[in-house]
Amino acid sequence: MSQLPVVFRRELASYFATPLAYVFIVMFLVLSGVFTFYLGGFYERGQADLAPFFDFHVWLYLLLMPAIAMRLWAEERKSGTLELLMTLPITRFEAVTGKFMAAWVFAGLALLLTFPMVITVNYLGDPDNGAIVTAYLGSWLLAGAYLAIGSCMSALAKNQVIAFILALSLSFLFIVSGLPMVLDLFSGWAPQWLIDGVASLSFLTRFAAISNGVIDLRDLLFFITLIAAWLAATAVVIDLKKAD
Repeated sequence: MSQLPVVFRRELASYFATPLAYVFIVMFLVLSGVFTFYLGGFYERGQADLAPFFDFHVWLYLLLMPAIAMRLWAEERKSGTLELLMTLPITRFEAVTGKFMAAWVFAGLALLLTFPMVITVNYLGDPDNGAIVTAYLGSWLLAGAYLAIGSCMSALAKNQVIAFILALSLSFLFIVSGLPMVLDLFSGWAPQWLIDGVASLSFLTRFAAISNGVIDLRDLLFFITLIAAWLAATAVVIDLKKAD
């Protein structure tokens, strides 16, 4: 893993080499504010918590995280630098993990810049800051899950737009898998264990408890396992594309 920090620093620096990183951060902060104070009714609720802020993260990340991830591998393939990258003295694990970690840290930086939300809610009341920290951790894990899916889709597609659409579509399925209208499609013929399995894949269900400050080991393991699985799939896709 000696080359992993090198890949990580190279990729993280590439985000700030163009104005796109700053545009993304500003867009994230603006949309977070709009969802929290206008759509979420932050002041109207009269409660000192950040529930309106975190409630929209599942949907906000659905649009923004695939936009970060779409360039991870699709740009390398389009520019022809993927083959060059694979000839460098780095392992497949280092390349995949380094790129993912750079995107994940970048998303984490954008999330940390929402700290004025925490200051505001502490000024207005006496919130449970432990629950807020837990919700931030859950939000970061949620972002990682979206990015891992996007990484695999970026490796599959040569075009960034296609990678974005694929990642968005697949992530959307993970969101709605726990909704009644989806589970009703299985209720007539599928066994109960399959219905429960489909429902357990829902980002909405998994993130809801964490965003309320409740740490369930099963939810943490779900996101960690999902990230690891999609990164492993990314490595397999890259090997297959290299063989083509």
